[in-house]
Amino acid sequence: MASLLIASTGGAHRLAWKDAAALGPAPRLARPWPAAVAVPAPLLRISRGKFALQAITLDDYLPMRSTEVKNRTSTADITSLRVITAVKTPYLPDGRFDLEAYDSLINMQIDGGAEGVIVGGTTGEGHLMSWDEHIMLIGHTVNCFGAKVKVVGNTGSNSTREAIHATEQGFAVGMHAALHINPYYGKTSIEGLISHFEAVLPMGPTIIYNVPSRTGQDIPPAVIEAVASFTNLAGVKECVGHERVKCYTDKGITIWSGNDDECHDSRWKYGATGVISVASNLIPGLMHDLMYEGENKTLNEKLFPLMKWLFCQPNPIALNTALAQLGVVRPVFRLPYVPLPLEKRVEFVRIVESIGRENFVGENEARVLDDDDFVLVSRY
Repeated sequence: MASLLIASTGGAHRLAWKDAAALGPAPRLARPWPAAVAVPAPLLRISRGKFALQAITLDDYLPMRSTEVKNRTSTADITSLRVITAVKTPYLPDGRFDLEAYDSLINMQIDGGAEGVIVGGTTGEGHLMSWDEHIMLIGHTVNCFGAKVKVVGNTGSNSTREAIHATEQGFAVGMHAALHINPYYGKTSIEGLISHFEAVLPMGPTIIYNVPSRTGQDIPPAVIEAVASFTNLAGVKECVGHERVKCYTDKGITIWSGNDDECHDSRWKYGATGVISVASNLIPGLMHDLMYEGENKTLNEKLFPLMKWLFCQPNPIALNTALAQLGVVRPVFRLPYVPLPLEKRVEFVRIVESIGRENFVGENEARVLDDDDFVLVSRY
């Protein structure tokens, strides 16, 4: 027969099941329950007005690490990637995922030479997803494309608890690496940043993402250097600029440029490994050339108007508009995102003509969509 043992140490109450024969005298309860009454664990009274709570100490907590994940995933497999696409998430008219369009877009990335995809990142609108949607999309991507492209799941959060839980789930469904932002809005101290990343790094290969324009807080080099000893640190997606990139590459830390308009120089002049790109959703082949074919000022200048256009409003507004104009995704937006104004839609068609339609994803001609062509979804 099994029974519930309550131990109280320093005010914390621990619950554990023990074999009744080994218990000896009955445990001392402030208000013993009658022997015939089955006591639900959450309702056990320790003292007046107090309920027993299961105390989870560091010794008790065991992350859901998997030997299979360790054997399958190598940090070196991530650090060698030069073109990682922060992939767009397409929607059906009711706001649910359009997996058919998503699969097509992933195949276009693979065909264009992208070696990795960020699933549910800023560009993929992970912040507009429930965690169920988020993990489902990571698992779907791994299941369908994991043998052809590295899947990096955005499982970051401003809550360390949520980041841990989502990362455990992401690796359990097969992602190759995690992307982790620093806690945003409810910002923390330098020591808090270090502790946050130390909590998630043991689970598997990890890319830390520094974009202070969105989080409101820079991740300074002292934080990255403090966690650089973790073998699971694959590198940093850095959006601050070339000097910060060089600061890390001089120390042997892998860096991906998070800015399309800076990635060429970051790669060839400052030592970045590659780029985590928005533009590669549209022109994966040209972004591959930009990262692999050596310094190419001419190509970089040719692509600059597109890169500038993509960030004329906060990402992913322009990208969503562009993919809809190319007929690659339905013109459906989850609010609060809305399409670019008409003059910017006209400008995109001209940019496509300048770079060459053959360099863009999809098969349809770029066209200017009317306002009435777009669907805005507030509930999904």
